[in-house]
Amino acid sequence: MTSRPVYDRRYFDKWYRDPRHRVNSPAEFRRKVAMVLAVAEYYLQRPVRTVLDVGCGEGNWQVELRRLRPGVRYLGIDPSRYAIVRFGRRRNLRLGNFGDLSAQPLAAAYDLVLGSNALYYVDDAQLEAGLRELVPRLAGVAFLEAYASDEELEGDTGAMFPRSAAFYRRLFRRHRLRSCGPHCYVGPVFESGVTDFERGGV
Repeated sequence: MTSRPVYDRRYFDKWYRDPRHRVNSPAEFRRKVAMVLAVAEYYLQRPVRTVLDVGCGEGNWQVELRRLRPGVRYLGIDPSRYAIVRFGRRRNLRLGNFGDLSAQPLAAAYDLVLGSNALYYVDDAQLEAGLRELVPRLAGVAFLEAYASDEELEGDTGAMFPRSAAFYRRLFRRHRLRSCGPHCYVGPVFESGVTDFERGGV
């Protein structure tokens, strides 16, 4: 049975700041953000202006995105009351879950949708519900980190929902998400413009 973590300050200190446990170093995180931004802007053919980050944690993406694109409009949603109390006003974070996005006052469209280090902590029902809300709002690129259970994973593995690669492929196909780079997907708006080799065809 998957144990559900408590997303308090100790949790974020351990998995995001402690060099012994953190999944990404600050340099690795900056490279990840730069890569995602570049992929999104490649398809948009302009700078990213709007970002929705689901499972945003402390809103670290907001800090780095604002450094790279000072005018970007960012909204983060996370179930951690600690993160919302500490960073909500400063980084525009709201309390919520992947599965209850229909209750959030979301915009009609976002250039970039983020689900970084989040999908494997969400049960199947919430995952389906969240994608039903996200995909119609996807006007550019979604960064959705999905790892199969048979891969070498780092982080809070005891809280992850184990899923196969086939499960994620079926899920993304069902929601018309087409791969366009490392953990990057376009929705129906751009799906006809993604070539076979951009999808990883060999």
